[in-house]
Amino acid sequence: MSFDSMWATLEQVGRHPGSGGYRRYAWTEEDAILREWFTGEAAARGLDLVEDRVGNQWAWWGDPDAAAEAGRAGVVVGSHLDSVPDGGAFDGPLGVISAFAAVDTLRAAGFVPDRPVAVVNFIDEEGARFGVACSGSRLLTGVLDATRALSLIDGDGVSMAEALARAGRRTDHLGPDPEALRRIGAFVELHVEQGRGLVDAEQAVAVASSIWPHGRWRLDLEGEANHAGTTRLDDRRDPMLALAEVITTARHAAHEHSCVATIGKVTVAPNAVNAIPSRVTAWLDARGPDESGVRAVVAEVATASGGVSEESWTNSTAFDPDLRDRLVSVLGGVPMLATGAGHDAGILAAAGIPTAMLFVRNPTGVSHSPAEHAERADCLAGVDALSKVIADLAGPDRL
Repeated sequence: MSFDSMWATLEQVGRHPGSGGYRRYAWTEEDAILREWFTGEAAARGLDLVEDRVGNQWAWWGDPDAAAEAGRAGVVVGSHLDSVPDGGAFDGPLGVISAFAAVDTLRAAGFVPDRPVAVVNFIDEEGARFGVACSGSRLLTGVLDATRALSLIDGDGVSMAEALARAGRRTDHLGPDPEALRRIGAFVELHVEQGRGLVDAEQAVAVASSIWPHGRWRLDLEGEANHAGTTRLDDRRDPMLALAEVITTARHAAHEHSCVATIGKVTVAPNAVNAIPSRVTAWLDARGPDESGVRAVVAEVATASGGVSEESWTNSTAFDPDLRDRLVSVLGGVPMLATGAGHDAGILAAAGIPTAMLFVRNPTGVSHSPAEHAERADCLAGVDALSKVIADLAGPDRL
């Protein structure tokens, strides 16, 4: 199938009619449709579909186990298919579709890989349902403990264990999968850029240099439920006031420490128009070029809120310098960009797997929004770049 036909097939899956954005969350009906689509694309190309213990999908061109035994582990490309609430169409799916399209391009040119090549779909990269980003790759590599993962709760009070069971998945099988990791000689993730670096550089494609350190923290702000119309202001214990202070503290601290910080998710109890809340739970996302700055932001927010609970943390990721520089050379000296966005590539890199990323230009500079975009010509430039990278890494006497 062509890039255009694959894109058209996925375009309406999980799209919300009101916002125009996507709601593709892990282990839901929409996720099942996406997984079936991936299975179908693998079958259409005669690729061998393998699922690891976590449920990440791998479509292999060649025998990865025999190759790994011979010391010639495979080249993996791909990304994820899930989304943030009302997210854009390109974040994740562009990398998966481009990976299949690159395989098609190479086959049409008569290329036969000297080592196996796989397209991967990582589950639950965004963490939109259970709050932990990249849970598929974190579980795969052992960074996220299976017991903790199974106990995570979504907004409807459903645990990950319950969600897996409802989706017909095993819960006793979840955990690190060293056999799956052993098959990977290198991982290259193509992704739409989530900023304006390539717009400013007037380039269609770039190679990632690093990922900023980043994390998520939970804040629980206690108050006292009461009547909104009869309770005097002096008698109120309104946690929304504390939330307002926390939000402004996060913004000021981020500016002071050259970071970015966002409180983008809030739950309120009892969440009634005419009731003073009894409790507010909020989540802080903080990122920056160095860990000390991010930690300083979190410390100021913790002081303002009375404490925070860390839900995830990812150290700064510098991608494999030899692989990174090799991609730049193969692609004729394209620019390198650092990013504040987390990716499965960062988790695999931290696990010691040679990893790199390609970015495709986003003319809006907007991401995690329906306004996220990439022009067709730039998408095809990304496919061409990925094809060249695979040919170089999987060709004779490479890696």
